[in-house]
Amino acid sequence: MTQSTRETERKYEVPASGDAPRLPGLTGSGKDWSLVDGGAHDLDAVYYDTADLRLLRASATLRRREGGPDAGWHLKLPLGEDTREEIRVPLGTHDRGNPHDIPEGLRDLALSRTRGARLEPVVRLRTERTVRELVDADGGLLAELTLDRVRADSLRGDHGHAAWTELEVEAVTEDTAPTVLKRVEKALGKEGFTRSDAPSKAARALSETTPGTVPAAPRPVGTACGTASGTAGEHVLAYLTRQARAVVDLDPAVRRGLPDSVHQMRVACRRLRSCLRSYRPLLDREVTEPVRAELKWLGGELGAERDQEVLLARLRGGVDALPGELVLGPVSARLQAWDAARSSEARDRTLAALSSPRYVALLEALDRLTTHPPLRAKAARKPAKVLPRALLKEHDRLAHRVERALRTPAGPERDAAFHEARKGAKRVRYAAEVARPALGGAAKRLAKRVKAVQEALGDHHDSVVARETLRRQAVAAHRVGEPGFTWGLLYGREQAGAAGRERELPQLWRAATRGDARKALRT
Repeated sequence: MTQSTRETERKYEVPASGDAPRLPGLTGSGKDWSLVDGGAHDLDAVYYDTADLRLLRASATLRRREGGPDAGWHLKLPLGEDTREEIRVPLGTHDRGNPHDIPEGLRDLALSRTRGARLEPVVRLRTERTVRELVDADGGLLAELTLDRVRADSLRGDHGHAAWTELEVEAVTEDTAPTVLKRVEKALGKEGFTRSDAPSKAARALSETTPGTVPAAPRPVGTACGTASGTAGEHVLAYLTRQARAVVDLDPAVRRGLPDSVHQMRVACRRLRSCLRSYRPLLDREVTEPVRAELKWLGGELGAERDQEVLLARLRGGVDALPGELVLGPVSARLQAWDAARSSEARDRTLAALSSPRYVALLEALDRLTTHPPLRAKAARKPAKVLPRALLKEHDRLAHRVERALRTPAGPERDAAFHEARKGAKRVRYAAEVARPALGGAAKRLAKRVKAVQEALGDHHDSVVARETLRRQAVAAHRVGEPGFTWGLLYGREQAGAAGRERELPQLWRAATRGDARKALRT
């Protein structure tokens, strides 16, 4: 059984005296806050990583720790500045005779960062911890200040050792964390405490026991490897790096079924595919086309679960919007049974995809793409010379699709043409996202106008899918003697809504093709 918590903390170097902080500016006579004894603990932790330290490269850690109130296996994943998620498995709940057997669930949650490489012990930390609690006037806990005297032993074969003392300050609640940490840091500075450069104890331990083995910290989001500053390639690869990192970061959330995680991961796949397509003159297609194909596969596997989420919400919303006297028969019960079968199947499909060798190979390909980018000569050109051309080409492709859709007579062929136009609108939006840091307002305005077109086309497509499901539900209800009235009513409402979207499209498209945004891009 796993437990998940969020921790927001900062680490500090301790002055030469080695004394615990007193925070005289925050505590003492006449102050609202005070420090109270929180006890002492002896901690013994073994950290695990791959041979090339892939977890540390991704600012993550995996450890088995004995001692303290939360003894167990801990996987820590970055969430943002100062904040991490800690996923815990208590000791002894999964062991099969080997206390150092890594819980399978944690292995899976770390997979997007390890990419299937073997996890092994890399360093052991033994810590003498003294805890002091910062409380408010009512005794409410604000933060924990832990003074840690650490002894580190490398387990990588070099037998290196290190020792140091550090202070950790962990805010208790996310709402008050920024204020509490800011005030505590100011008070600590007056006592000689300074922020630590080490991202984690494990990183510091490996750095000090085996100098030169700790990898560089991940590149800040928005930067790219292997590109000259101010080039078109820099902007494209910065975008690819953000989206590839999103796939990695979202993987644990998708595995645990957290809300909206499948949708966000699928969107990251689409953005990657779109960027590789729209800006392919800058990249070697022999490298990028296979990656695009695999991203399409992963998006398709995730799509079953996401599409079911969207469809269920639409159908339930339609039923809930009806007056009670118009809901005839066991409509909600039938809808629930239908969803239970389809959702379970879609969930299994998602998890099977994330557990497959094909997915691991895709993660490896994305890592190579962003660390060793396959740049072509055009990538070295100025953004203003390259990015507008690619963006306008996508807009022209969209224009062709929209005009074809509007010419197509009503029916299944028109529905399919509207769906193709929707996909084209997404490509324009994503291409504009890539270009916006370089091109500014013109790219932003174009994306905003195209988004309105995309949303109308998206609602139209969702209606097409919903109507087919409603028809099938009506047929199934009829076969067992249930009223089909409500299903038919919902079908009619969906049909009317789709017709309205079709009437809106010409006006939305005219707004999206106004000349100012395109003219600004050309100049």
